[in-house]
Amino acid sequence: MPADLPPVYEARFTWTPFQLLSGAWTKRLVAFRVDATGVTLGGAPAKYARQTAFVPWQDIRAVILWQQHLTAGASTMDYVGLRRRADAPPLPGPNSSLDRVQTTRLAGHVDHDVFLASRHINLWSLDRSRLAEAVGAFAPGVPVEEVSQA
Repeated sequence: MPADLPPVYEARFTWTPFQLLSGAWTKRLVAFRVDATGVTLGGAPAKYARQTAFVPWQDIRAVILWQQHLTAGASTMDYVGLRRRADAPPLPGPNSSLDRVQTTRLAGHVDHDVFLASRHINLWSLDRSRLAEAVGAFAPGVPVEEVSQA
């Protein structure tokens, strides 16, 4: 990693019309962050405080990159998620109310618990190499894995 770049990896949401109209445009919300303490999964901009989750490194077994094939056409949606220890507490987030049947129907190639601990990459972008560098710097035993749909 170049010496002028810190190992912390952070992606922020682009400004949304909601932020501009509500006067919250001065603050760019964190969509995803990797630092020395763990991983922050940002909530949806309109429900940010309720859906944002922090996961400490001791709860993380792997960082998972995956795609959901959308039913309308051949398009996909990219996700980043976490495989956590089996007894980790439930996380808040946009997927928290989905049950195992729903997550299997939406993305059967992804473990239910990973789906619940995932965020779709929308209104922000993911730099895979910077992500891998940050995870390697802070949690060298935690792999960054890609799960493909068979």
